[in-house]
Amino acid sequence: MRPSSTRSSTRSTCPPGAESGGSDGSVTDAERARPSHPALAELRAQGTVGAIGAGMYHTGKLTRLVEETDVDVVMLSGRYTLLDHSALDDLLPACAARGVSVPAASVFNSGVLATPHPSDGATYDYAPAAPRTLERARRLAAVCAAHGVTLPAAAMKFPLHHPVVAGVVVGMRSADEVRRDTEAYGAKIPAGLWADLRAEGLLDARAPVPA
Repeated sequence: MRPSSTRSSTRSTCPPGAESGGSDGSVTDAERARPSHPALAELRAQGTVGAIGAGMYHTGKLTRLVEETDVDVVMLSGRYTLLDHSALDDLLPACAARGVSVPAASVFNSGVLATPHPSDGATYDYAPAAPRTLERARRLAAVCAAHGVTLPAAAMKFPLHHPVVAGVVVGMRSADEVRRDTEAYGAKIPAGLWADLRAEGLLDARAPVPA
């Protein structure tokens, strides 16, 4: 598709009064997203949208998008959590260099970090957690419990200590889950928790946390 026709189709599908722009879920590859970027940037310059960005699990593709365009924000799902620090390898440094914000989604890795005591049936990335993953989650939970903190509370707070992370996104299916997660989010986390997690080899040395 020619860039000009891409810009035209992008403009025509942006509804009046839209306040944001970016991937609608159908674009999952930075290579496919780039042709639409000039049109989105044009809409941003006109004030039709306030910011543009994309979201996915793949840190490599998001990193390319950040480095090769001037997106404002990228939503990262499941790759900067207590269990998965892989975004420290590429995406988060790229966002820091380019001034791009990152909402961290799937901070519970689809379930294994969502309860104080991960169960045998817990899921990781929407599949049964592997024994090694489950064992690591339980080690995390044990250190949290020693500090009077629940695993979900630590899971929500951990990503926020990175300077490019603008917030966390948590999926909730009931009023009870909303109340529980809101309470956990408001919990105070002692600095000693992060130090102990690091000492146990459960936190990447590059992950910024309070001293």
